[in-house]
Amino acid sequence: MKRYLRPTAFVDAPFGLDGRVARLAGGLVWFSAVEIIADEGGRRVSSELVPVSDIAAAIAGDGEAEAAWRRICAPRPSLRLGERMVRLDQPQVMGILNLTPDSFSDGGRYLGDPAAAASAGVALAADGAAIVDVGGESTRPGAATVWEGDEIERVAPVIRAMAAGGVAVSIDTRKAAVMEAAVGAGAALINDVSALGYDPRSLEVAARAGCPVALMHHKGDPKTMQQDPRYGDVLLEVYDWLEDRIAAAEAAGIARDRLIVDPGIGFGKALRHNLQLLNGLALFHGLGCPLLLGASRKRIIGALSNEAPVDQRLGGSVALALHGAQMGAQLLRVHDVAETMQAIRVWRGLRDEALTPIF
Repeated sequence: MKRYLRPTAFVDAPFGLDGRVARLAGGLVWFSAVEIIADEGGRRVSSELVPVSDIAAAIAGDGEAEAAWRRICAPRPSLRLGERMVRLDQPQVMGILNLTPDSFSDGGRYLGDPAAAASAGVALAADGAAIVDVGGESTRPGAATVWEGDEIERVAPVIRAMAAGGVAVSIDTRKAAVMEAAVGAGAALINDVSALGYDPRSLEVAARAGCPVALMHHKGDPKTMQQDPRYGDVLLEVYDWLEDRIAAAEAAGIARDRLIVDPGIGFGKALRHNLQLLNGLALFHGLGCPLLLGASRKRIIGALSNEAPVDQRLGGSVALALHGAQMGAQLLRVHDVAETMQAIRVWRGLRDEALTPIF
C-alpha cells in the first residue's frame, strides 16, 4: 500500500498556531491538515484527514510518506537562470511566446519576424514575467510534428536577442537538437512537455546543459492525446508518472534541485481529469520540486464558460493562476502577463497583510 500526502485546510497566518500549522514548500501559504490517501493495487482505498500536529505519528515508520512530508515542508531553492536568480518563495510568472503558425492561442503572430518576436518577449519581461518561455512547435491537440531544423530556425535568433537583453529565457521543446541550439543561444531553462521522454537524447542533453528542467505529464502525443483519455485515479497516476520521470532524470545525472514538475493540464486529459488535478494540486509538492501550472486560455476555461473562444478566456485564466498561487505553485505559465501580475500583486498584498503580526 502506498500513501500520498495532500496539504489542505489552508490558514491565513501561522501566528499563535505553533505546532498546528506548517509552511508549504517555504512559500507564502500555511496549512493545518493533511489528507492521507491510501492506494493499493492502483485503487484508492481510503482517505483520512489528519491535523498537522498529528502527522508525524500518523506516518511514522512509512519511509516513503515521511520523505514526502519532508519535501512538502522544505523550501524550494531559487532557480539560477544564467546571471539571474528567480526566487521561489513566492509565485512567479512565466510568459508564453509562441513562434509557430498554429498554436491554439496566438500562432502566427510573430512567425518569420525575429525582431518583433524578441521585442514581444522583452515586453513580457517588462510586464513582470520572471521567465519568458519560447516555443517553436505547437503542442495543441491535433498539432503535427515540426522538423527540428525549422524549430531551431524559429527560436534561436529570438532567444539570442532576448538573452542578450537580459531576459531569462526558457525553451519549450521536446527535441534534443533544439534544446542544444536554444541553450547555446542563451536559454537558461528547458521546458519539455514530454518530460524528456520524446527524444532518446534529451536526458543526456539536459544533463549536460546543467540548467533547470521542467518535466510535464502528458498522455499520448499531440495528434492523439485528446481522443478519449482514460485514467483510474488521475491525481495519483500523474503523481506516480512524474515520480518515475524524476527518477529517470536523476539517473541521467540531473539533480532533483534542478527539476520542476508540471501536471500537464489539457495534455491527454478530459475536463473532469483537469478539474481533479487542479483540486488536488497541492499533492504534487510531495515530489519535492517546484510546481509549474500552465492553464492559461486552455480548453477547460471554454468548457466551463459557454464555450468562450480562446481570445475571451482572460477571466478564467487569471482565476486558475490565482488558484495555483493559493495551492503553492511556484511558477504560473500564462499568455496575459500584465493582467496576471496585477492579480498576483493583489493576492500578494493580502498575504503580506495576513503575515504581518498584529500583537
